Amino acid sequence: MSSEAVIRLGFFFGMLVLMAMWESLAPRRRLATPKPARWIANLGLVFAGTAIVRLIVPITAIGMALLAQERGWGLLNNLDLPKWLALLAGVLMLDFVIYLQHVMFHAVPAFWRLHMMHHSDMDFDVTTGVRFHPIEIVLSMGIKLAAIAVLGPSALAVLVFEVTLNATSLFNHGNVRLPAELDRVLRLLVVTPEMHRVHHSNIARETNSNFGFNFPWWDRLFGTYRAQPESGHEGMIIGLDQFRDPGKLGLLRLLVQPFMGQTGDYPINRR
Repeated sequence: MSSEAVIRLGFFFGMLVLMAMWESLAPRRRLATPKPARWIANLGLVFAGTAIVRLIVPITAIGMALLAQERGWGLLNNLDLPKWLALLAGVLMLDFVIYLQHVMFHAVPAFWRLHMMHHSDMDFDVTTGVRFHPIEIVLSMGIKLAAIAVLGPSALAVLVFEVTLNATSLFNHGNVRLPAELDRVLRLLVVTPEMHRVHHSNIARETNSNFGFNFPWWDRLFGTYRAQPESGHEGMIIGLDQFRDPGKLGLLRLLVQPFMGQTGDYPINRR
């Protein structure tokens, strides 16, 4: 586990480069806004969020898993399960927590204020997968640490989950073209770009669907799954109705957006 950072960064940058190359070779949609400005803003948020988490949060997810194991915290640390089953259960439980967290950030207007920055991107590509407000990242880290303490997944399960979450977030935000038959099979096992793109529609009922990041099963189980956007993938509008000026979506504007921007009619409990 001492090489956790190396493993995570290796997978992150490897997947980022792979998806960027795929987008260049086989794009799904024509971008509506200049890519350089968007990439500077979106990737700038990654560095800002990472730095703030390191300054504020005194422990990593792996560290919390090791601490929970040492002190006997959490469900899985008190069950005598085979290692493979405990690993699988840990990853699935954490993925379900992330699904519930995502729904909550759409349901509670105060949390939506933070999360809407992710949706205000007027295009949908690999960097959208890392476009999160630093305060949302800190809150997400707090939720994750609490979940690890309560559920007790192993350090290996947390590492597998973290690596998988980073990789799938980059993958399912990709502006890439997949054969329809392949997409139909893949979305039974993992959230695909075709499935997640619906979630970035400007239509509220589509925005509030397809919340999964890693696995698609929670959306199907809880009735939040939507197969396709009603306007089609090339005709749909990406983003939010209240943020349609690309000139106001630079890095500094995004950082203050939760405190100055309008939430629109998107929070679930508004309807």
